[in-house]
Amino acid sequence: MRKALIVGIDDYPNAPLNSCVKDAISMENILEKNGDGSPNFHVKLLIDKPEAINKKILRSNIEKLFEGKSDIALLYFSGHGLVKSTGGYIVTSDFEKYDEGISMNDILTLANKSEAIYKIIILDCCYSGKFGNIEIGDSSAAYLGDGLTVLTACSDKETAISINGSSVFTSLLLDGLQGGAADLRGNVTPGHLYAYVDEALGAWDQRPIFKTNVSQFTSLRQITPRVSKETLRMITTYFIQAEDEFNLDPSFEFTEESAVTENVHIFKDLQKFQSVGLVVPVDEEYMYYAAINSKSCRLTALGYQYWRLVKENKLS
Repeated sequence: MRKALIVGIDDYPNAPLNSCVKDAISMENILEKNGDGSPNFHVKLLIDKPEAINKKILRSNIEKLFEGKSDIALLYFSGHGLVKSTGGYIVTSDFEKYDEGISMNDILTLANKSEAIYKIIILDCCYSGKFGNIEIGDSSAAYLGDGLTVLTACSDKETAISINGSSVFTSLLLDGLQGGAADLRGNVTPGHLYAYVDEALGAWDQRPIFKTNVSQFTSLRQITPRVSKETLRMITTYFIQAEDEFNLDPSFEFTEESAVTENVHIFKDLQKFQSVGLVVPVDEEYMYYAAINSKSCRLTALGYQYWRLVKENKLS
């Protein structure tokens, strides 16, 4: 079972926001289904329409999210964040001085105690990088229990930015989940997602924060892979040893009179491998000329990684 609580709050008295509800709805829509339309997360959406999301409502729903056994329990929050001497807080609509919302440390405790195999916290709010940091004397250290991953829009000293009515951070997350952050097998993991967001933001932009304590990543969403698994598994057929070169000649190119049907089929697979960085032509810039000029192609470092996964029967 994969559970997700998606929260978006715009309606803050005296400090309204205008993109959080829209971002939360977009996040719900993309997490509910995989790229092929199959079910993904069981999502509960909390937005402040028609009624405000107060501290009691949000707290009870966060507790329910982390209750019981599940494969993944995911919390996404978009709204105001606050840091003060007692730690970080996600702010609710009924905030008031000395009672602004829910403590990030309380959420951390609930997640760490959860029986869910993977706990994933995604915070799109100002100072969200504070999540997971426990103050120890004059310094702070992250304390994340087994299976917990945290992805935040910015550091504990930065504000989260919106442009043209959309959060920069969530817009990148949505693009990544749509497929921009997927690996060759079509999996979008938290690590892939962070790398995608991090690469898109410059050194002077808000800096996303990634913290994790997992032995392996889980997939947040599956999309149709750029190369099918059936085709990927052929990599060990074409390259018996990882260091081998695959010899080509004009019979592999369908436009040539000497084209051989079986070779043309193999060449299409090799060209697919080349398009995703698994294979490169040797002594030629393009695969076409490698065939026409009877050259060869070989695996890249990434190609070797997938060759090894197939060889060891680990391509899932």
